[in-house]
Amino acid sequence: MKSNYYLAPSLTSTQQISDDLHEVGIKDWFLHVISKDEAGLNKEHIHSSNYLETLDLIRDGGIGGLIGFIFGVFAAGALMFFKPFGPDMPEFIYLIVIAVLTLFGIWEGGLAGVACENRKLAKFHDDLEDGKYLILIYTWKKQEEDVKNMMANKHPEALLVATDIQYFNPFCPLKRI
Repeated sequence: MKSNYYLAPSLTSTQQISDDLHEVGIKDWFLHVISKDEAGLNKEHIHSSNYLETLDLIRDGGIGGLIGFIFGVFAAGALMFFKPFGPDMPEFIYLIVIAVLTLFGIWEGGLAGVACENRKLAKFHDDLEDGKYLILIYTWKKQEEDVKNMMANKHPEALLVATDIQYFNPFCPLKRI
């Protein structure tokens, strides 16, 4: 599955693109629009993006979880080596220490991610602030040519600005066109 990112200049154009994409067979689940005009998107019944796409919650939560896991392994190793609670401490406690620190890292990373704009979308921040609409179209390989042809023929005002080969992988960089 590929994700194609198009920039549309207006709400009217975005509405027409949405309608044409539905005619080509793209369902709302695979079409997300990012804009600072959420009210306009809701009024026109255009499927807007969700928090997973606009924030770095998943990416930073994953990084926090990895860091927490590493700290958990070191903490469990230190507990095993120094035995501060005596030699008879049950071994499952070490797993609990690793799990607690991993979950704490996910939580802290998620909190950091909620405060950050998605790194893939940060490239389009100025365009979105200027009132443009970023349209994310997720297509299967067999639909990709139909969508690109339709967009090129019917909507030359919408520019293809990026393509992402992953459905949603927050750790891969976005290739801007």
